[in-house]
Amino acid sequence: MDAKLIETLGDELFQAMRTCAVVDPLTTRHPDITIENAYHIQQRMLSNRLNAGERVVGKKIGVTSAAVMNMLGVYQPDFGYLLDGMIYNEGQSIDASTLIQPKAEGEIAFILKKDLMGPGISNADVLAATECVMPCFEIVDSRIRDWKIKIQDTVADNASCGVFVLGDRAVDPRRVDLSTCGMVLEKNGEIIGTGAGAAALGSPVNAVTWLINTLGRLGIGVKAGEVILSGALAAMSPAKAGDNFRVSIGGLGSCSVRFA
Repeated sequence: MDAKLIETLGDELFQAMRTCAVVDPLTTRHPDITIENAYHIQQRMLSNRLNAGERVVGKKIGVTSAAVMNMLGVYQPDFGYLLDGMIYNEGQSIDASTLIQPKAEGEIAFILKKDLMGPGISNADVLAATECVMPCFEIVDSRIRDWKIKIQDTVADNASCGVFVLGDRAVDPRRVDLSTCGMVLEKNGEIIGTGAGAAALGSPVNAVTWLINTLGRLGIGVKAGEVILSGALAAMSPAKAGDNFRVSIGGLGSCSVRFA
């Protein structure tokens, strides 16, 4: 795939995001697209957002569960960038009309207190560099029509990131077993999903370590103060105006979000 086409597709996804429009799957229109091509398209989309005044505040990890890997036919996670325009606080409402086809995922967020540069980073390094963990929602959103995605589509589309919501309780990651902590996801007062930390590559710490080492091989580090979303602990749920979601994670507390 040549550089001009990569730029064109990155610009197309950026405009789709800005106008709340959808585009046909990249993999349908360009069957030869590789995952490497997709990351280059993601970088073009990201550069457009940075040029528009946003700034990077962290990273997200996607495709961490066996179910999603099987659905996409790929057996490695992916990553995308978190920007300051994506952040919502606990209890804030999200205007559903600002998103296209949002879905809510309960996750564990890591807030870093030290810079880390892979490869060669261990789980112990990640824990030592983590200020705190907290329950969070990632509201994924796809610019690809009807969520008809393959791995290249979601990677190009900034790992289908929409916005995210951080809980208001920070916990020392060394005080809780992040692989066994249980999660309950509620929608409009009904339990719709349960999971555990082990759903994210066996442990959310494994997922963060994978991310930092993968980024390091690309020459990208993570900085103190950045937020890392470590991957969904249960299936994502479609969201629309009027919906209320709450995620509770053992030892970490809860996070809630509503859509207006």
